[in-house]
Order: sequence, then structure tokens, then C-alpha cells
Amino acid sequence: MTFVRSIGRWTMTALVINCIIGTGIFGLPGELTRLLGRASPIAMVLAALGIAIIMGCLAEVASQFAEPGGPYLYVRTAFGRFLGMQVGWFHLLADVAGVAGCAVLFANYLTVFLRSPLNAWQRASLIAIVIAIPAVANCLGVRSGATLSNMLTIAKLSPLALLVLLGLIRFAHQPQVIHASEITSPGLSNWVRAMVFLLFVFAGPEGALIPSGEIREPRRTIPFSLAAGLLACAAIFTLLQFITVATTSTKMTDQPLADTASVLLGGGGAVFVSIAVMLSTYGWISGVLLYGPRLVFALAATGDCPAFLARLHTRFHTPAVGIVLYALTAWLLASSGTFLWIIALSSGAIAVFYIGSCAALIHLRKLRPNADALRVPLGPLLSIAGIAICVAVISGLKRNELLIMCVPALIAAANWLCVKPRHQQEGEARLKAAAR
Repeated sequence: MTFVRSIGRWTMTALVINCIIGTGIFGLPGELTRLLGRASPIAMVLAALGIAIIMGCLAEVASQFAEPGGPYLYVRTAFGRFLGMQVGWFHLLADVAGVAGCAVLFANYLTVFLRSPLNAWQRASLIAIVIAIPAVANCLGVRSGATLSNMLTIAKLSPLALLVLLGLIRFAHQPQVIHASEITSPGLSNWVRAMVFLLFVFAGPEGALIPSGEIREPRRTIPFSLAAGLLACAAIFTLLQFITVATTSTKMTDQPLADTASVLLGGGGAVFVSIAVMLSTYGWISGVLLYGPRLVFALAATGDCPAFLARLHTRFHTPAVGIVLYALTAWLLASSGTFLWIIALSSGAIAVFYIGSCAALIHLRKLRPNADALRVPLGPLLSIAGIAICVAVISGLKRNELLIMCVPALIAAANWLCVKPRHQQEGEARLKAAAR
């Protein structure tokens, strides 16, 4: 059975934009302003250039695979089982931390409607409900989860478009000039820390590469769509950051876009943006809980995780056990940390599996010199540059964040020692069968 190549360049471009515009941009403008001041819009442009280099590497590597697994599968094929498992577990941490961070952001924006802040138990209960509903929907079937995700997707664009439009109208005759001293005054450490958060903001376009077997003329469509999608998102994010800086200055809050909207539209604007952000956040959580457990299935199907995680529910044919464990872990993480701390963890984990994917490009070119796949110009140089960018991001993590990142590395190493190698070939056959 072969895939129908029905995804054209503009459909693919829309998919890239949809994957990038998640929820990080709704919670991070205030922190970026605190770190870099009026130079923060420039950081958006630099981050977009960095992620473009990494996505070029991922586009080439992804074009060689049709099976589920993403970076875990790429690194496993290129470098073997041990490193593949490391990348797989870090990918899980990135996604689970992303869900946790978004649940925390949902709770932060909900406080706009409350007269008093939530206590610890109320906050944990709210986050549990936020995560449980899409988890249950996805346990009941892929169609249920996809429907919920699609219903909420459009909400992520509405507050951004509104704020950018109103901000440009308001400041059309008040141009903002950034002096060179404002770029250097924050210091190198603040710039690196900002890039830690911006990696999360721009991460995600690799998800658009998953259906590579269904893309029409992939060698032309993928580079065009990645470039167009990244350019569009960079423009939106840069304008949004500029408007946030211009309206709220260096004010640091948990609801930066609501504060910006209150300046531009009054109290009603803050309510509208808060509702839209909450819907968008909920849609992103629903989407991740739809595709995230697929990585758990891929790990289990190849024998790299306990086999029970690859079992499907007898009635709904979904990996219900994997979804429940995924959601429970996200809830525990969300209940124990702040939004910025969780997002930093996710960014560090993203950097790790991006390093693996960039390195896989070089090795796969040696292993498969005649592969019928996309070949990115200057691929090895882009790979080295992408690795350097990710190493710089990891260097911006704080000590406690680096210690937490040791946990998936140790789990992956223990998992590698415990799983039974004799089940690998059978598991890989099941993984390829699932891709069909």
C-alpha cells in the first residue's frame, strides 16, 4: 500500500505555520522583554534563522522515512539503539513538558476572570481537569481526539492577528528605534537565556514533516513550505514582541498578551485575548495528546519500552495505557513547577533531539548515499551549525534544569540495559506495519 501524495505546497505551508504557532508565544513576551528589553524583537529574528538551519537538516532526514517515530527513529537508524533510546526519551520529555507548560499557562490566563488567585490544591485540580478531558477524548478514538483538536486550532491565530493589527495602527506614526547599546547592554548570558525560551516558541515544524509520504513533489514542496512558514511566523512573532514592548515596556506578568490587549482595547480586550489564549492552549494540549503517545508506541513496538505500552484498547483501538501515563506525567510536572521552568526543560530536551537529528544527516549520507530523498545544499555544514546552536541553548539552562535533564538520560540507559534484544526484529516489523 502506498500513500496518496495530496499535500501541496500551500497546504504544507499552512501545516508548518500551524505547528509553529503553539502556545509559547502567549506566555513568553514578558520574560523576553525582561531579559532583553527593547532588543527582544531582534531575538525573534535570530531565533528564526537558527531554527531554519535545524529544519533544513530535519527536512532531509525525514524524507528518508515513512514509519512513525520522528527523531527517535532517525537517530536509532543512524547511530544505533542506545542513542536512539536517549533521543526517544528526551523527545518524550520535551512533549510532556510542553503539555505541562501549556496547562500552567491555561491556569495563569484563567486568573484574569478570578477575583483571587488559586491556591496550590485548586491549581492542581484545575490542571488535572485541563489535561484529563483531551486525554479521555483521545482514549475514545483518534477521530474524537482529532475533532476536538481541529475545533480549537483556529483560536490560536485570532488574538495574534488582532493584536498585530491594532498595534500597527496605533504605532504607525510612532516608530521605535533600537540603539546599538540596547542590544549589547543585556549581556551574553541574557541573550543565551532568551534563546532557551525562543527554541520552544519556534519548535514544532518537524511535526509537519511526519506525513512526508503524502507530500506532492516533496523535494520542492518541503523547502518552500518550511521557508515560507518560518518567514510568516517570524514576521508575526517579531511584530507581536515589538507591540508588547511598546505597550507594556518591561512590565513582567503571567499574562503578557492580556496586558497588551488591555492597553489597546481596554478591559474587554484582555478578556477576549485571555479566552482565545485558553482555547488555543487547550487545542495544543489536545493535539499533543493525540500524536505524542505515538512515540511511546514506536518505542514499545521496537522493544525499547515495555511491550504493554504498544497494546491497543480492544474496543477503541487506541494506545490507552500510553495516553493515561503520558497525561499523568504531564499533570505531575505541571503541578510542581512554574511556566518558565517547565518551558526551559522542554527547550533543553528539544535541543538534545535536534542535535541527534542534525548529526543523523551526516551519518545517513554515508549509510545511504543513493537514497531517494531530499538533499539539502551544504547539508553537512548546516548540520554542524545546527548542533552548535543547540549546544549554545543547552548552555543557557540553569543547574537545576540540567540536573532534571539527567533523569531521561538515566532512564534511557537503564531501559537499554533491561530490554530484551531478541524482540527487536519482531518489534521493528510491527512498527513498519503500523506505518502502513
